[in-house]
Amino acid sequence: MGRKLHLLFVTLIAVGVAFAADRVPSLPAAASQETRNKAVAGRVFEEIFNQGEFQVAGEIYAQAFVNHGLLRNYDLQEDQAAVHAEKKAFPDLKMSVILMAAEGDLVTAVWVFRGTHTGSGYDGLPPTGVKLELRGITVWRIVDGRIREEWTEFDQLRAAQQFVTQLKWPLLGFLLAALILVWVFCRAILKLRRPQIVGATS
Repeated sequence: MGRKLHLLFVTLIAVGVAFAADRVPSLPAAASQETRNKAVAGRVFEEIFNQGEFQVAGEIYAQAFVNHGLLRNYDLQEDQAAVHAEKKAFPDLKMSVILMAAEGDLVTAVWVFRGTHTGSGYDGLPPTGVKLELRGITVWRIVDGRIREEWTEFDQLRAAQQFVTQLKWPLLGFLLAALILVWVFCRAILKLRRPQIVGATS
């Protein structure tokens, strides 16, 4: 009797282990999917931003991609046009990922943008030589190996401050020159419009 109970106990344990084993493979599958998603996100930084290989966007993004901006959404064409403009304005642009995490179909990346403004195309500014460094965060939703959605935030005020700080003296010189021109122009106009004093005649 004791031997039968022992055999039954061993059988129950074996069944439990087998049952648990059936459920374990889903964890590595999820982990490998998240690893693949992080690799897709990494291509955006390295291949598109850093190397300027814009043609790979067709492999990385879904056709129905949406970038959820603060005021409105942007489609893939608008999103990539902005990337082209940034790379044109900052030819030495380097995007460095300092933290990346994945959960399910979402990948979050904290990144640092570094570049020198030696080209045109950044908010309509001519080349200024300003060295820009910004930190931002992007969340992507990646489905079937392609990016479907994006949410990005960075400190735009910090960018403006760096431009103003580095261009402080040139800007002050420009403003002073503009004020002098306005003053000269106003004096010339007033001189032309000043009434002529005609002597009284008898």
